[in-house]
Amino acid sequence: MVVIRPISHDDLEPLYEMANRAGYGLTSLPKDRELLAGKIGESIESFARIGQKPRGESYLMVLEDLKTGKAVGTTGITSKVGGFEPFYAYKLETAVAESDVLNVRKEIGSLKLVAEHNGPCEIGCLYLSPEYRKDNNGRLLSLVRFLFMAEYPKRFDPLVIAELRGIVDETGHSPFWEALGRHFFDIDYPNADYLSVVNKKFIADLMPTHPIYLPLLAKDAQDVIGKVHEHSAPAMKLLVEEGFARNGMVDIFDAGPIVQCKRDQIRSVRESKTAKVADIVDVIPPAEPMIVSASKKEFRACKGEIEPLSTGGVRLSSRTAMALNAKVGDSVRYITMRPSAAA
Repeated sequence: MVVIRPISHDDLEPLYEMANRAGYGLTSLPKDRELLAGKIGESIESFARIGQKPRGESYLMVLEDLKTGKAVGTTGITSKVGGFEPFYAYKLETAVAESDVLNVRKEIGSLKLVAEHNGPCEIGCLYLSPEYRKDNNGRLLSLVRFLFMAEYPKRFDPLVIAELRGIVDETGHSPFWEALGRHFFDIDYPNADYLSVVNKKFIADLMPTHPIYLPLLAKDAQDVIGKVHEHSAPAMKLLVEEGFARNGMVDIFDAGPIVQCKRDQIRSVRESKTAKVADIVDVIPPAEPMIVSASKKEFRACKGEIEPLSTGGVRLSSRTAMALNAKVGDSVRYITMRPSAAA
């Protein structure tokens, strides 16, 4: 059985291992022990702080195999992007140019650099070890972030975004970066991606602020704008099911799409329910797969065996209660793994 819990300092080596297996383009998971240790420390401080409004806290969680005790997946949330280091993106715009003399009318696409200093909540840092990509573990890792938001809504900005990994091959080659970014930064894509985690100031120093006209880019770069990396396609599909939609912006390095949804309109936030644990038994009748979370001391979540009762409480299986460290009388939150067919 697996459980999701806040990351700890003991998870540094497994997290570093995951970062090195993730390939290129997962900016939020740098291949650097020192940076990862810093992210773990930030997350521990964020979970310990009880905030009434988002201040840029970073929450990092891991998927733990309870049999081995090892972290095998990770997922994260930034309560609010921006601040001293703005959130950068390219906004896709279209202008119309006409000439009566030539009888020509053209729609010309362009990319406009935007820097958000007071931005939305961002989800990211999603990675699952290949051998665990089964049994809805990936869906659990993704959806658990929304249960955490539902439990502590004031900690997060009312708008939530996600940057999806764009087209980058296994060697770190990005057609979009080669056609645009390299001309201004004179470094390769992996190095730029890494530096964006260390310090974003180089973006403000060197990135052109004037619109970039798409017809001037190489065709292979134009073709990947807004396209999702094959490894991120399932994540994109899940987010769309949850209510996310493209917002007309793309990543400045690999041109991967950015999607967004109002926090309270996300399905797993809007439809999740809370109830008291009325009973814990060895066996629960087979039912629709659920994600269940508990927050008495430490936030924990798992694929739970749960039975809603007519009294308003719920019955948990003993294995679910054990994974959540839940007891009778504790409050739990739960949601179906997938949207209902009628939704």
